[in-house]
Amino acid sequence: MKKQKKMKPGRLKRRENMMGYVFILPWLIGLLGLVLYPLVESFRYSLNRIIMNPMLGRVMTPVQFENYRNIFLVDTDFVFQLENYLLQTALAVPVIVAFALIIAMMLNGKIRMKGFFRLIFFLPVIIASGPVMNQLTSQGAASIPMMNVQMITGIFEEYLPRVLATALSSVFSNIIMLLWYSGVQILIFLAALQKIDSSLYEAAKIDGGSSWECFWKITIPTIKPMILLNAVYTIIFMSNTETNGIINLISTRMFSSAGGGAGGYGYAAAMAWCYSIVVTLLVVVMAALLMGRKDIYARRAKKFRKEQKKQEKLAKKFRRRGEKNAKRIAKNANKAA
Repeated sequence: MKKQKKMKPGRLKRRENMMGYVFILPWLIGLLGLVLYPLVESFRYSLNRIIMNPMLGRVMTPVQFENYRNIFLVDTDFVFQLENYLLQTALAVPVIVAFALIIAMMLNGKIRMKGFFRLIFFLPVIIASGPVMNQLTSQGAASIPMMNVQMITGIFEEYLPRVLATALSSVFSNIIMLLWYSGVQILIFLAALQKIDSSLYEAAKIDGGSSWECFWKITIPTIKPMILLNAVYTIIFMSNTETNGIINLISTRMFSSAGGGAGGYGYAAAMAWCYSIVVTLLVVVMAALLMGRKDIYARRAKKFRKEQKKQEKLAKKFRRRGEKNAKRIAKNANKAA
């Protein structure tokens, strides 16, 4: 049999492909110029000690991985801030995601003025920028006025380790600010809840399911991907806010001329790389925790499809064997004749 020649795409197909590349060209330029190039340059900076000289400009002295060693052996502030960040994130992310889910379920109900309430909960995302958030935090607007934060902090410090007590105190001191961070998460949960088929709830109610059972058996499994999305978004958002201690520390070290190599652009770049690796690992851990195992019905369906393919292969094997036997019998019959 002659092999069929592979047809080249026509002019219209080539034109469509070219237009696709044209549409993604701005994204490619942004990726190369604003993401990949700064990443490569920052890693190169982290391997050098950089001094800004008025006469010579930027002077770079290779130090290999000395900046990374100084981060953990010389500059103890980074390790302390990193511990606080991990504990605060581990405590704040569940609070923000749970609050966003509760508010989204309330807004998804049959209430009047839904648009107004959605605006109220999303407004802090627009207003609470970096300078505004810093001013509100400094004036004590990030905590509940009726809450005695000092008493709560004293109780934590008395019965808990210092690091954990500091993290819990920070959560209670900035509880209003943490709830302000939930505007985007509320919208994501709201969109997911509106996509759930109402017939599922109706069928569950007919079978005697309570609201609590519907929440755990229908709502949570359906919006589970959105829970993961909101958790990852919250981690990334909290890792880049102006109130983050590590971000402020990196900015301070960038313009610092401290001795022992604990300062400068190269040192700040190394610190930023260490911080980005920690944040990436935290996102991976969160994804591994929330993705979990597949649903039991999905596992059974996968097992059934696998068994079905196995049966089809066996049927094809028996069919080919029968055809070979039939040909052999016919051949022997022809010879005997």
